[in-house]
Amino acid sequence: MARAPHGKNEPPKIVIVKKIIADGHGGHHGGAWKVAYADFVTAMMAFFLLLWLLGATTEKQRKGIADYFAPTLLDTKSVGIGGGVLNGGAGLGQMHKESSAAITQTMVMKINGQGGNKPGTGNKGSLRNPDSMARDQQTFDAVKRELLKKMEVTPQLKKLAQQVRFIPTDDGLRIDLVDNANYSMFAMGTTTLTPEASELIGTIAKTVADVPNTIMIRGHTDGVPYGDPRAMNNWLLSSSRAEATRRRLASGGLPESRFERIEGVADREPMIANNPSDPRNRRVAITLLYRKGAFGQ
Repeated sequence: MARAPHGKNEPPKIVIVKKIIADGHGGHHGGAWKVAYADFVTAMMAFFLLLWLLGATTEKQRKGIADYFAPTLLDTKSVGIGGGVLNGGAGLGQMHKESSAAITQTMVMKINGQGGNKPGTGNKGSLRNPDSMARDQQTFDAVKRELLKKMEVTPQLKKLAQQVRFIPTDDGLRIDLVDNANYSMFAMGTTTLTPEASELIGTIAKTVADVPNTIMIRGHTDGVPYGDPRAMNNWLLSSSRAEATRRRLASGGLPESRFERIEGVADREPMIANNPSDPRNRRVAITLLYRKGAFGQ
């Protein structure tokens, strides 16, 4: 109880005791909001960084960045698998196994930033050595001169000179034996060589017997269809004529190892495209192929 006042007119004093129990929720909830706010700011920074990357990089660079951060999803055949994107290039990834259970990626720098006009050292990424190709071209020129000389001095072959065409291609030297309105290399609709055509192919065999190049033979027909394509068609005729030409070359002295491809393409590659039935579309192409190279040659 409060004590009695000292004076008659003085009111009694009241004493209030306040007890505070700490429960851990003071001080703006203990600062938990700061953690949430920091997470939000980090997420926003990552979001704006993503927007900047999308606007400041090319498709190839974005592919490289994506591959870099997802190494388990690498496509080793795609351009730019993680390397060099910061330098403006596609980069080069070299995959190797460190163990049987894990595959890691080693980034290596490109030797130089410029490439040639063609992949590899030749057309379509071939392994042809330029020196070897130059020697093959000299061989092709010698074969052409020799064949023209033999046709000029042989009466039976001289009349076929206009039907023989020498065409340099990416594969090698192609020798086309072309029909015309007055003469066919094969009896009509068959795989039987005429005597003159057989002698011409035999002469070709002797001329190319000593050169190292392999041979591709491709048969062509005109677009005239057969009455019953189930019994005979241009696909079968073109491939059979290519095989008949191979057999004649073989009987002329060429070993089996010299033949690399025998093909029949029917009327799919006409010489006279605007007239599929033109007799000049019937032909056999004998190609002396460039010699194959190998890495390091």
